[in-house]
Amino acid sequence: MLKGRHLIEPGDLTVSEIDEIISLAEQMNVDPISFQDVCRGKILATLFFEPSTRTRLSFEAAMLHLGGTVEGFADASVTSGTKGETLADTIRVVSSYVDCIAMRNPKEGAALLASKYSPVPIINAGDGGHSHPTQTLTDLVTIRRLLGDYQGITIGFCGDLKFGRTVHSLTQAMSRYKGNKFVFISPKELCMPEYMIKQLEENNINFETAEHLEDVIGNLDVLYMTRVQKERFFNEQDYLRLKDSYILNKEKMKKAKDHMIVLHPLPRVNEIAPEVDDDPRAAYFKQVKFGMYARMALIAKVTGSL
Repeated sequence: MLKGRHLIEPGDLTVSEIDEIISLAEQMNVDPISFQDVCRGKILATLFFEPSTRTRLSFEAAMLHLGGTVEGFADASVTSGTKGETLADTIRVVSSYVDCIAMRNPKEGAALLASKYSPVPIINAGDGGHSHPTQTLTDLVTIRRLLGDYQGITIGFCGDLKFGRTVHSLTQAMSRYKGNKFVFISPKELCMPEYMIKQLEENNINFETAEHLEDVIGNLDVLYMTRVQKERFFNEQDYLRLKDSYILNKEKMKKAKDHMIVLHPLPRVNEIAPEVDDDPRAAYFKQVKFGMYARMALIAKVTGSL
């Protein structure tokens, strides 16, 4: 049962629970009308202490499509946190009004802290560089809808792998399925964190590293592009030196498999050239819509609506 459960990181869900959510999301994608009233009378709070467009609007659209309502904020500067209110107290107050809370916070561990003070489900919408579990559900829905499955595939992650919470979350989730291989493509300064590499090694998960996208793109079933995030750097000179390291363009796409799909959690800056958008393998805007259905399924489950 997922009713009343918090979702802080993908590991909070069993493989069967992930499959259950993904299957429900696919049903909602095919027949959204059948689910338009399942959350009637319920309220979702969106507490975004960090800027977001897609994730926040996706959560809000998801709840509205389920027949529920939404309240919250998109800017921490308008909250009582500016007066010194603690996160714990904010959660105690907001949870008195709503049935579920989706929260984004720049501090790693903030969602876990919030869950200790909330009687209603906390859904982590991103906490610093740590985890982004609903993006992972989005990615899994997209991969299964477009490739038919999310096991037995080779997925390449390219760009900022050190700070990319979406990369960490999806790697952890997909490493639980059989036959998946990972290719980590990044400059040395932005390689996967050591703790992630250690987890893969301890579990005998197949992976390799590369510094040049063109050397490995032909082996991939999924290419997951990420932006080099300026806000994750302490040194602006490092950011300026690395931000253009990996750019996907038509020339590189010529070396890819015909069935390979390109994903991106968005927003993109210049890591995917606009000329790639017309390629049928470019799936990042389809990914956005699948994300709404993934969040619809999750909200319906944790609120006990389905």
